[in-house]
Amino acid sequence: HCIILRNFIPDFTIMNENDFVYETLSRRLRELAFLNKGLRIVLEDERSAEKDDFYFEGGIVSFVEYLNRSCTPLHDPIHIEGDKKDVQIEVAIQYNDTFKEKLFSFANNIRTIEGGAHVSGFKAALTRTVNSYITSGSNNLPKNMQNIKISGDDMREGLSVIISVKLMEPQFEGQTKTKLGNNEIKGIVESLLNEKLGQYLEENPQVARRI
Repeated sequence: HCIILRNFIPDFTIMNENDFVYETLSRRLRELAFLNKGLRIVLEDERSAEKDDFYFEGGIVSFVEYLNRSCTPLHDPIHIEGDKKDVQIEVAIQYNDTFKEKLFSFANNIRTIEGGAHVSGFKAALTRTVNSYITSGSNNLPKNMQNIKISGDDMREGLSVIISVKLMEPQFEGQTKTKLGNNEIKGIVESLLNEKLGQYLEENPQVARRI
């Protein structure tokens, strides 16, 4: 699929100025290309001849790698996806060598800046799953690590993550309507992450140890 923005003219009965910022449009369209794997979006500004061609075969895996482009990743991206109760869930996780958390969440391709139920479900699952792995008898971790319990804040240091959910009837809340309010989504996301992230850690002990 190809979307080309061409000869866009604003409706000045609604908008009161023509000062469009190319970088703002470019950033948003780059996000959409990341969120929809295989979609090509071309943006061209005839005012300045600026042009971008966005196409990411890796989807949100490419997105999380883009977030970590200026630091050193500790492992290849962990990609988790699945459908539960008519909700499509996709998550990409990659730790880096910094202490900063980079979390971007979306519902139906809309950036949920204030987070919401899908983010709460992810955070709960991440902390629970990693702590469960630490205390399991088959992790081959050093003995001095098998009795520790990591807090959620500690678990998200150096974490870059993309959380994307798609659902039939999203409920957006908050002052700017950028918080997902569907409470049932928390349990759905948490359940999928508990299952698939736990399986990933068991199958990839070297990555689990680095995390």
